[in-house]
Amino acid sequence: MPSWVKSLLVGVVLIALLYMMNAMMSSGGFFGIGVDDYQGRLLVFIAINIILATSLNLINGFTGQFSIGHAGFMAVGAYSSAYFTVTYGKAIEASFGFLGETVASSVVLLIAVLIGAIVAAIAGLIVGIPSLRLKGDYLAIVTLGFAEIIRIVILNIDAVGGATGYQVPGYANFLWVGIFAVITVVVVHNIVKSDAGRALVSIREDELAAEAMGVNTTRYKVTAFAIGSAFAGVAGVLFAHYNKFLSTNDFQFIKSFEIIIMIVIGGMGSMTGAILGAIIVTLLPELLRQLPDIQFGATTFKFADLRLVIFALILILTMILRPQGILGTREFGLNWLKRPRKADEGTSAVGADAGVPISQEREAKRLAEEDKD
Repeated sequence: MPSWVKSLLVGVVLIALLYMMNAMMSSGGFFGIGVDDYQGRLLVFIAINIILATSLNLINGFTGQFSIGHAGFMAVGAYSSAYFTVTYGKAIEASFGFLGETVASSVVLLIAVLIGAIVAAIAGLIVGIPSLRLKGDYLAIVTLGFAEIIRIVILNIDAVGGATGYQVPGYANFLWVGIFAVITVVVVHNIVKSDAGRALVSIREDELAAEAMGVNTTRYKVTAFAIGSAFAGVAGVLFAHYNKFLSTNDFQFIKSFEIIIMIVIGGMGSMTGAILGAIIVTLLPELLRQLPDIQFGATTFKFADLRLVIFALILILTMILRPQGILGTREFGLNWLKRPRKADEGTSAVGADAGVPISQEREAKRLAEEDKD
């Protein structure tokens, strides 16, 4: 079966699964099977965090840069797209009304995603071009400062709500968030597996050696920074149009550290590690809310109230016991399900000392027969 046919089938299956899960979140459910609003929101935030972790992993994990300003790019995408939909969304939706309400709202959301991605990518270029000549802690300080500058600027813009927040039309649902999460993973995976991806990894391993081999390190770092920023903007757009409300408190520096925790826990330089980290960091604090109260005599210990302390201890223990992350740089896949390939017979060794490959022996016999003739 051609590879493009396999990719098409996988895409169809994924979209069908996302559609089914989106239907389960509706009031009627999917053939009577549904999930409540709390579980549905968790699934949506997991998908948004997968976009954020995967895009930051391209910068921090595969390129070896240390950016802690991802929340700033997320905010840029969120607020720029929200302003567009609030100002022009209804008019565009009315223009495409003849196609149906669902299609019209989808068109508005896709335009908003495009605007958020472009504006965030431009912001990434503005930060990246002058600052990516820096390394390590210096780059981290610059990106953190940029994220805080963006948040404070937005806080003082009354056109997008300022300190009171910003109401946003709810065009996004789990289906759209899931689709863009899959697109992010596929795009970043293809970048990493391409020649450009090998250049990025060479920069991570030894930037000086990469430059000596002719790699334009500045161009590749800026490109990776812009692509990662664009996908952070996409995550911001989806967050805004699903949550239906924006506040600058959603994009404080703690959000950037949360995204970094995702890729560090899962494994920097691992695609599946970033996905795993996003799932763990999103779910674990919520699971710790379910911890029971324990009675010791007249004293009741409410462990749920200590969930953030327990969460921090789990992260510390993980870093002590597994400093490279759960998966490290490895990828978790289904290759182990494939049947082992039979080794080529031409590589087998034969002869009295088992040191002559079959292919070499056959070639020697052929030459010997030609000499006889």
